[in-house]
Formats: sequence, C-alpha cells, structure tokens
Amino acid sequence: IRGFRVEPREIEFALSSRPEVTQATVTVHDGRLVAYVAPDDVDPEALREGIAARMPAYMVPAAVVALAALPLTPHGKIDRKALPAPDFSSKTAGREPANEVERILCDVFAEVLGLARVGVEDGFFELGGDSISSMQVASRARRDGLSLTPRQIFDHRTPERLAQLVAETAVPQPDPAAIEDGVGEVVLTPVMRMFGEGVAGAGFAQWVVTGAPADLTEETLAAGFTAVLDTHDMLRARVADGGARLVVGERGSVAAAGMITRVEAGAALAEAAESAAREAVGRLDPAAGVMVQAVWLDAGPDRVGRLVVAAHHLVVDGVSWRVLTADLRAACEAAAAGRRPELEPVGVSFRRWAALLEEWAVSAERVAELPAWKAILGPPSEPGPAPSGAVRSRSWTVPSAETSVLVSRAPAVFHCGVHEVLLAGLAGAVARWRGEDTVLVDVESHGRHPVEGMDLSRTVGWFTSTYPVRLDVAGIDLADVLAGGAAAGGLLKAVKEQSRAVPGDGLGHGLLRHLNGETGPVLAALPSARIGFNYLGRFVAGDASEVRAWQLAGEIGGSMDPATRLPHDLDVNAIVQDLPDGPELTLMVEWSDEAFDDAGIERLARALLDTLSGLARQAEDPTAGGHTASDFGLLELDQDEIEGFEAIAAELSEGRAS
Repeated sequence: IRGFRVEPREIEFALSSRPEVTQATVTVHDGRLVAYVAPDDVDPEALREGIAARMPAYMVPAAVVALAALPLTPHGKIDRKALPAPDFSSKTAGREPANEVERILCDVFAEVLGLARVGVEDGFFELGGDSISSMQVASRARRDGLSLTPRQIFDHRTPERLAQLVAETAVPQPDPAAIEDGVGEVVLTPVMRMFGEGVAGAGFAQWVVTGAPADLTEETLAAGFTAVLDTHDMLRARVADGGARLVVGERGSVAAAGMITRVEAGAALAEAAESAAREAVGRLDPAAGVMVQAVWLDAGPDRVGRLVVAAHHLVVDGVSWRVLTADLRAACEAAAAGRRPELEPVGVSFRRWAALLEEWAVSAERVAELPAWKAILGPPSEPGPAPSGAVRSRSWTVPSAETSVLVSRAPAVFHCGVHEVLLAGLAGAVARWRGEDTVLVDVESHGRHPVEGMDLSRTVGWFTSTYPVRLDVAGIDLADVLAGGAAAGGLLKAVKEQSRAVPGDGLGHGLLRHLNGETGPVLAALPSARIGFNYLGRFVAGDASEVRAWQLAGEIGGSMDPATRLPHDLDVNAIVQDLPDGPELTLMVEWSDEAFDDAGIERLARALLDTLSGLARQAEDPTAGGHTASDFGLLELDQDEIEGFEAIAAELSEGRAS
C-alpha cells in the first residue's frame, strides 16, 4: 500500500488492543487501507490518531468505519464482501500536505492523473499512474522547481516520500552543447526501419484536436508555433534519398506562418475537425521538410473553436503530443499576454538518443540477449505472406465503471501495470477467437527507457519500441474468466509473468533485429508476430461538444500511407481518457482487409470486451489479487509457493481479527 509492504494484522492487533473495540479487521478499498471496527459507538478519528501515534504513516488507515457488529460468514469468519464501502470524503481520507513541496507534488499528481484531490500518502500506481504518466509528473514537477526522475517516481511513489528527495530550485539545467546536438542527420531507429521504405509516405501521420481559445489570433498562434518549432528539433526534420535519410534543420529553418490555416467554423465542430485533420495530413511533405500542419477552426469571439495539429509519424509519438500540446498552450498564452514565449529546454535530443541506440545494438550486453529472443520467437520457419491490403479500423469503448476497475483497482491488487491488465484481456480474447492456447504478440512500449543522466521527458520524436511476447493460456478456464471467477486472476498473473520474462527492458530485440548486421539476419529468419498491441496511456479529455480552451478533444488520430508497409495483420491500441463522467477505455483495432473480414473482427472485439469485463469483476472481489514471482526479485519462488504463503497470512489475519 502506497509503495510500502503492510501487514494488516498488525493494524488489527493495535485496534483490538483498545478496550472500546470488540472486533476489528483491515482491508483495502481502491488502493487505500480501511479499518472496520465494532461497536458503532467508538470514535473513528480517535482510533486513527491512536494508530498514528504507534505506527508509521503508511500504516494508518485512510478511513475507520464503525459498525454495530462485523458481518460474519456461516463459518464464523468475517464476511469481507458484506463490509460497506468507506466514505473517503471525510477528513479521514489522509493527511493534508505539511509543506509547499508536498502541496506541489499532490497538485501535480492530481493534474496528470485527472483527479480532484490526491493525498500525500497516496501511491502513484494505485491512483492509476503508469510509466508514461510518470514522465509527465517529472516534467510538471520540474516546471514548478522540483527535480525528479521517472525512476524515482516508480521507486518512491507517494508525494510524502518524493518530497523527502527533492528540494526547490534543484532542477539541473541542460547543457547548451546538448541542446545544439539535435541538428544534423539522424540515425533511423528500429521502429522506423520496421516499417520499410514507405515510412516516409506523406500520409503516415498523427493528429490531435484541442479547444482553441475564443480570443486566439493568427499572430498569437504563429508566435506559439515558432517557439515550439525552435524548441523541438524533430519538427524541423526532412527526409532525403527517398526516405533513406532523416535530417534535422537549424532553428528558424521552418516558418510557422506557413503551417497554419485558418477556417471559419460552423456549428458542427467535431465533424469539421475530423475533415480538417485529413486535409492537414494531405499537406504534409516530408521531403520538403513539411512535417507539421495546423488548422484553426475559428468559432468567433464568443465561442471556443478547435485547433487541429497534424504531424508526420516520423517526428512524433503518443508521448510527444503531451509535451507539444502543453508547450503550445504555454507559448500562446505568453504571446497573448505580450511576453516573449520561452519554453523549457529539452534535456536530450532525439538525434543523440538515436545515435546511442546504434551504439547499444553492438554492445556485448545486448548481444547476450540473442538466445532469449530466439527462444521467445521459436524455431525458424518459412516466412508467411507480408501483411497487405487496405487498412480498416474500428473502435469500441469500455464503460466508465469497468474502466475505473481495470485501470485502478486491478493494477493495485494484482501488483501490475495497466498495460498488463489489458494484455491479459487480449491474450484471453485471442485464445477464444482462434481456439489456440498460445499467441505471439508484438508489444509496443513508449521506448523512453530510463537511462542514468538522460532526461527524455521533454524530448519530441518517435521513440516507440516493439518486442515480441509469447503468451500461453493453456490450462486456464476461459469460461470462468468471462464469469469473473478465480481463473480471471490466474490469467492476469500468467500474462503478467510471461510479459515480464523478456530480456531486460525489451529494447534489445529491435536493436539486434534492425541495427546489428550480424544478429539481424538471425532474428529475421524466425517467426514474427502477426498481432500488435499498444497501450497509449491516459489522457485528460473533455466532452467533445463542450471542450474548454486548450483541452484535448478525443483521442489521438492517425492515418497510414498507402506506401507504408503494415507491420502486422492486426493491431490493437488502447487509450484511457479522463472524461467529465469518469475514465473511459477506448479500444482501437486496425486490420488488413485481406487478412480478416468484418465479422471476424467483430467476434474478436466482443471476446476482448467480455474478457476485460471478467477481469474487472474478478478484481472487484475482496479476495482477489496477489503477488507473482516477479514481485520478489531476490527470491526464487514459484506461484504455488507464493499463493501458499498468502493463504497462510490470510488465515492468520482472519483468525486473529475474529
């Protein structure tokens, strides 16, 4: 809980030692400790204060619920399923920040994760954070004068513990020489090579739509984009030699005014934005250095309009848009206020990162991973037909209530990431869909792996990396998974372990496959995944019809160029958006129409939605969850041993509490 190992029975003993308490049990609700005591005339706040005086802060329950008597099962044990949900709205929901650093960190957590309030003892992952949002937290904290790394957020997790690591004005300043090294030729990275020569096709793009302030002007927008272009090198890139080379120009080499189109908006803003995005993509010309286009849908001085920004995929990824939209807003607001826009410098250029990848690809450490990657891919086989045909796409959404469980409670109780929950859903769905126990999946990651001394949180570019994972669901009762039974937990634990069995950070596969002349042919001769999976992360978005100025409207859009080679027959992309009515998970499926028909994709989507629903129902069970072997890196334990220890601990806790 909150990044600490907690023994609930210790808290139960402390509560039971109070003469006014006749029964006590401690459980977890939404990632927070909750104590239930009897009788109902005790003072919950006095009990919390008593615990706080005897135990560390992380062992103090977020809420104490007093009942006339604790509910019991027919066997005389405490019936945890019958315990009422706690009310976290009271003052027992955790202490307030004790100093300015804690306040800043609580505010940053809440801003990034789309929450109304975060307490100093709340754990980052229990709140729904992930590796992508950890970079956002580090970047926003730096904006407020606090120096943090994503790794520190992973390790320390709570505002309280992080506040002990940082001091205001301790932000390191980028080396001016490092800022300038973003100009020049850029090594093509593994993901760029994976898409083949067609990667430079003009239609291979992404876009976002935000609210445009009612008082926006073309002059303000041009000033904002000028600052963004000067700060982020890759937006000034161009392709040469038919896409074989990528070169970044000097600052000032791209004029912002030429990339902005103003259009008077009508009533149907959402439809107009979609059309404008397609038109903006049509104006991209990588060979001429036109990597970015913007369309301002001007709705007049009394209404928020829309701003559509499209960029070629060679120069952006999902994380880049978080940086770009925030920087564009900051630059435009400064210009509108009559100030010269000055954006925070970038720590490490994409060009420098790409050069490091080329160096790492031939390092002894990465080459030593080759046997493990060969084992995951399987024995050599005749290559199947390359993915071809037209790309079709469709989206499905998961209801907010289920999404909340999948991105908050499930990761907390199963000690995993959101991406592992979703990957488990995909593994179970594909097994039902194809009738096979194993599936080879290429998992996309944001690629911004932590490296000592390198801050990539503000670097714009296509960092994406992919690596194969072989998922085996043999022996798992898929019918019980759909019903939300214990098999759903077994599926999640199995996929969690299999996805963590890849060598290192997963980056090595792409390096050895595409940047090493000796190992590349070896891996090319092995089977390749026909299915891709990517969790894009979590974004704060508004109602598409009531978007505020600079607020993201909908998910990131994307298009393929007809000349771009498809890496897979089927790709599943997932994104969580924090909407006014709660978080919503969107599943976007892209497929080759020569590989699958619409009916087959519909069956897969239904299987995926049903499997995720089963995982959510299992996660809501108070007895669900548990650890797996990867949670205990220093111990050699199998799953049966871990579950045996957990069962013993649960029995001891139940017996002593009752």
